Amino acid sequence: MIKPLLIKGGRIIDPSQQIDEVGSLLVTKGKISWLGKGEAAPPQSDHDVLNARGLMVCPGFVDLHCHLRQPGFEEKETIATGTRAAARGGFTTICCMPNTNPPLDNQTAVEYVKSKAASEGVVRVLPIGCISKGRKGKELAEIGDLAAAGVVAFSDDGEPALSSYIMRQALDYSRAFDLPITDHCEDTVLTEGGQMNEGIISTKLGLRGLPNAAEDIIVARDLALAQLTGGRLHIAHTTTEGAVDLIRRAKEKGIRVTAEVTPHHLTLTEERVIGYNTNAKVNPPLRTEQDIQALIQGLNDNTIDIIATDHAPHTEADKLCEFALAPFGISGFETALGSLMSLVHDEQLTLVTLIAKLTHEPAKILGNKYGRLGTLAIGTEADVTLFDPALEWVVDTRAFASKGKNTPLAGERLKGKVMATIYQGKLVYKVDSVKLKES
Repeated sequence: MIKPLLIKGGRIIDPSQQIDEVGSLLVTKGKISWLGKGEAAPPQSDHDVLNARGLMVCPGFVDLHCHLRQPGFEEKETIATGTRAAARGGFTTICCMPNTNPPLDNQTAVEYVKSKAASEGVVRVLPIGCISKGRKGKELAEIGDLAAAGVVAFSDDGEPALSSYIMRQALDYSRAFDLPITDHCEDTVLTEGGQMNEGIISTKLGLRGLPNAAEDIIVARDLALAQLTGGRLHIAHTTTEGAVDLIRRAKEKGIRVTAEVTPHHLTLTEERVIGYNTNAKVNPPLRTEQDIQALIQGLNDNTIDIIATDHAPHTEADKLCEFALAPFGISGFETALGSLMSLVHDEQLTLVTLIAKLTHEPAKILGNKYGRLGTLAIGTEADVTLFDPALEWVVDTRAFASKGKNTPLAGERLKGKVMATIYQGKLVYKVDSVKLKES
């Protein structure tokens, strides 16, 4: 029998309960069983101790947008390697996109992912089902069957839902099943052949650009359809100032919309592409500093609800080619916190806001039976992340648990690191300096 675990003396931050205080947390039988302020002792003495002094202790991070590549692209990532990478990044719940081979457009494919996650994963994996059959945008997938199979949202991510009719149907179903429709907002007629953000730098590099308008147009259309249907719309990886303004006005009208932004779109600009750096090639593309400031403002005023990684691993060979041939995507699990902490250190986001956007807020979007994630409330699943906000470290992709080493942050120094991750009461990741001892 596993002994209770006391996480002792850390700064406990739980936005779901408005807790921000130094104290200790007791985990018993995989659940949060006690929380005490300061030096308070737990009700029982027979437990192991994890020393959290000097560390932040918060709910496990919840990621509503990642790519695990399995089935079909196991050379890029597997559920086993992806969940280990997620644990190293502090994530205890991850929602995987359906652009696999075969795609997650039927119950059998969804059950395969759930089975693999149960047998090989180290954190919670929640599958997202397709909007359309084969992600081709021609015919609606069997939404009811997918909902019954346990998907938590619907998306054709990587392929925007260009048919307004299909999108309207999907939003109608989202209302019936109370599950969000997540859209990759891109007018592909405008972006055909595009390689990076359209602007001065793309012109200098001789690369075809992806204009902001391509995102703004589909965001505006989706918002209009959400208003028409009353459905639940979730905007994936928001990147433009225009999209933020559109979402803000839609929320003021009471339209049922939520939105996410990624760590890379919050912290990196299009300048990262200079030198034809394929590891900075991502879709939607890295934008401008003006767009970044709009995204940060959107987080602070709750126009943008959450932060999601859009973890998109690729092999080294995938990216080791000329820029136009390289696939889009950045491997993001293991650098997410370190990247995002730069916004806290620069006083652009508060630490509490950052943690809320990674925990309680994404859990609220999941709702249903997963709405009790992202909290340290007594009696809930013991999903806990411990991190050092001040620890500096150098990104070494050779040490990644993910198969995807594709990040423009390789070799850079970040400040803020996950030190331990606990999933359902089990320690699934910790650095050597974090000591576990018997009481």
